[in-house]
Amino acid sequence: AIADAALTKLDGFNPQDIANTAWAFATASVDATILFNAIADAALTKLDGFNPQDIANTAWAFATASVDATILFNAIADAAL
Repeated sequence: AIADAALTKLDGFNPQDIANTAWAFATASVDATILFNAIADAALTKLDGFNPQDIANTAWAFATASVDATILFNAIADAAL
């Protein structure tokens, strides 16, 4: 339902939208693996536009949701250096 709607709109999301969506689904403990995978892909393409809060919220969301996003976490680590 909501996860499916978010999937169709991810391409138009800015970094804050991406981070907030990941945060919301993780906070609500929604099992949305497909959405989280799509969020990871979207975040990777826009990571240079993320501010520190966007990065922190996104990392927190993936860790809280226990979603394996090794490529995203490596990119976040590189961006933090």
